Amino acid sequence: MEKQKLPNATAVLVLGILSILTCCCYGVLGLIFGIIAIVLAKKDKALYMENPELYSNYSNLNTGRILAIIGICLSAVYLLVNVYLLAVVGQEGITEMQQEWIRQLQNK
Repeated sequence: MEKQKLPNATAVLVLGILSILTCCCYGVLGLIFGIIAIVLAKKDKALYMENPELYSNYSNLNTGRILAIIGICLSAVYLLVNVYLLAVVGQEGITEMQQEWIRQLQNK
């Protein structure tokens, strides 16, 4: 019998990569992609555990799940830092900091 591929393994891998790449989009996109990847990975892992000899690409699923976990962690940290800065410094303070950084980069 020919081995089948897990239905969502490639999608989980792509979403895991996207969750890491988009973690700097205020943390929101990375969280969304990571959570979707984890949910899909959980479904496919349950499918794989029922009959492991039937499927061939479990390593892609596991890699995507690990990348999604890393992406969720990075996104959560980035989101918390943004919320903290907004609460402590405020929008005007953040704007002033950005303008100061731009001036420093232009002077170099």
